[in-house]
Amino acid sequence: MKILFYMPHSDAAAWLHDFARALPEADLREWQPGDTEPADFAVVWRPPREMLAGREDLRAIFNLGAGVDAILGLEHEQPGTLPRSAQLIRLEDTGMALQMAEYVTHAVLRYLRRFDEYQTLQSERRWEVLDPHPRETFTVGVLGLGVLGTHVAQAVAAFGMPVRGYSRSARQIDGITTFAGEAQFDAFLDGVKVLANLLPHTPDTGDVLNTRTFSKLAKGAYLINVARGGHLVEQDLLEALASGQIAAATLDVFREEPLPPDHPFWQESRITITPHISALTLREESVAQVARKMTALMRGETVSGVVDIERGY
Repeated sequence: MKILFYMPHSDAAAWLHDFARALPEADLREWQPGDTEPADFAVVWRPPREMLAGREDLRAIFNLGAGVDAILGLEHEQPGTLPRSAQLIRLEDTGMALQMAEYVTHAVLRYLRRFDEYQTLQSERRWEVLDPHPRETFTVGVLGLGVLGTHVAQAVAAFGMPVRGYSRSARQIDGITTFAGEAQFDAFLDGVKVLANLLPHTPDTGDVLNTRTFSKLAKGAYLINVARGGHLVEQDLLEALASGQIAAATLDVFREEPLPPDHPFWQESRITITPHISALTLREESVAQVARKMTALMRGETVSGVVDIERGY
């Protein structure tokens, strides 16, 4: 079994060491420009086109993340980047669901209890008690009910707030009011107080966080985006904050990362910024999952997590 590895700005030696422990029989190497030697599998994060194009020897390409929009974007821009012979396989959870639930729940509770406003009062040296938001009307809407979105919705619901979930196809989740398809999108948004986005980034979902979407939410709603920066129309958010339609936002992802120092988001006190850390890829868990799937594929078995290239997830 021959494995190519590529993950820029990472400790490649540590990843290769863990893969060697999980797959002692494997021939492992970090890809370098000009490397065209045979390989059965590629393990990648944001690979260059040169690494994959024309490699008809690959059985599968393992993407070190749940989101595959970057690699599919490369294929869209330069068709033929992905070898026709290779399945594209994404990570499934590997500890990300718990991290994502922690992040979103923290943000929701921060807004419910108005801790963001207390932080502002502290900076102004003002001692003032604010009435908490009524829990029974503090409706949280979760956009995207995949593995991560479902876990987030259930975690938030445990705190007693009404929770809605939206997905492309119909889902049933205990304790969650679910909506599906374009026909039910507005009904899902109607009156939502906190909108948490966990959608996959596809041509159909790009720019979904826009003025029209914001207008359907409750007045003074809150936005949490932990999916992709390409979902958000940035100027629309700034205008919604200025008008009061959106009260505040917590953003972990951006169209350009790192976020440029002169970006207007840095100057907006009602936007909380984190550097794409809501659900980090955990090395040990990821290596174990990928190794299991490689072994299964070598035995001719099918595996989960295979990406539908047309749908984008």
